[in-house]
Amino acid sequence: MENNNKTALITGATKGIGYELAKLFAKDNYNIIMVARTSERHGSIEEEFAMLYPEGTFHYLEKDLSRDGAADELYEEVKALGLQVDVLVNNAGIGEAGLFVETDLKKNLEVVHTNVISLMSLTHYYLKEMVARNEGRILQLGSVASFSPNPLLSVYAASKAFVRSFTEALINEIKDTNVTMTLLAPNATDTGFFINANAEDTVAGQGKKDSPADVAKAGYEALMKGEHRLIYGLPAKAMVALGNVMTDEAQAAMLRKQFEEK
Repeated sequence: MENNNKTALITGATKGIGYELAKLFAKDNYNIIMVARTSERHGSIEEEFAMLYPEGTFHYLEKDLSRDGAADELYEEVKALGLQVDVLVNNAGIGEAGLFVETDLKKNLEVVHTNVISLMSLTHYYLKEMVARNEGRILQLGSVASFSPNPLLSVYAASKAFVRSFTEALINEIKDTNVTMTLLAPNATDTGFFINANAEDTVAGQGKKDSPADVAKAGYEALMKGEHRLIYGLPAKAMVALGNVMTDEAQAAMLRKQFEEK
């Protein structure tokens, strides 16, 4: 199959859901711009994509989106490649578990920078271009944690609440265009999130997790159909439904147990 001349920009693309999404786009003959915090997997991933998807072009950009100005730098670097971004996937996300007063402020600020500021900045840059062309798609990675206050994961949950509210507002703003935006809100997924968030030994960290490949496939299909929101998995749907009838205080008490040590 020939290249379709469309390009997908995917942040946090070397692991987990982002990596699985990159493979799905490549399989459908998109050019891939893969963004990662480090160059750790550059060579192996470039070789893998060249072998499996020879018709597409592949770019690997090292960018730490937790840094001030990183999203602006990324936008300029992509512009220098001369590629039009037809699909933006804001997948990059990090978290930090524990009592807020005991967690590291610098790490929490990095959470906000990655999950909120960089996501908002990239959305602004590329949504503006898409609306001008009247064509394009954006996938925003949310979380089931966005629907409730989450003690011991307070900053992450709050950052994802921003993503949810921000995305749903923009969906309304672009409703009269041919640009679509999709919010993907998965349950706990088997990525490196719990290790990186120092939550590996919590109830949630030790619990059952969804497959990144399954989450990515469902999110990809929802994006391509132009669906506005996908809450992935029965546990996530049940959690959201339960939250609609519980007080915030009751939800916080229930969810705190998920991030206590097992």
